Amino acid sequence: MVEEGKPAPDFTLADQGGKKVTLSKLKGSSVVLYFYPKDDTPGCTKEACEFRDAFADYKKAGAIILGVSPDDSDSHAKFAKKFELPFALLADNDKKVSEAYGVWKEKSMYGKKYMGVEYARPS
Repeated sequence: MVEEGKPAPDFTLADQGGKKVTLSKLKGSSVVLYFYPKDDTPGCTKEACEFRDAFADYKKAGAIILGVSPDDSDSHAKFAKKFELPFALLADNDKKVSEAYGVWKEKSMYGKKYMGVEYARPS
């Protein structure tokens, strides 16, 4: 679980092109790390496109955007291509990074419980 004021848990995950991205190698950079449940779904697409549309501002500020979901690199590649996403989408297939960051949680839909990435958008 992430604690304020503590170093972020390190990880290495493959992006949509299969390239390995290691968080600790980005030390000294501003990183926007966002977690989302699934590629090409309405809420996740809206969020990714908001980052895409503001990408120039993030880049100008020196920030690196990294999206993380349990989907695999192939799914990420299709999603990134379809919506022209100019940033890395990382494949957390075993959900270990999502667990380390405290976003892999029990959820409920229509009375059925299941595990998934907790999706919380600011209002």
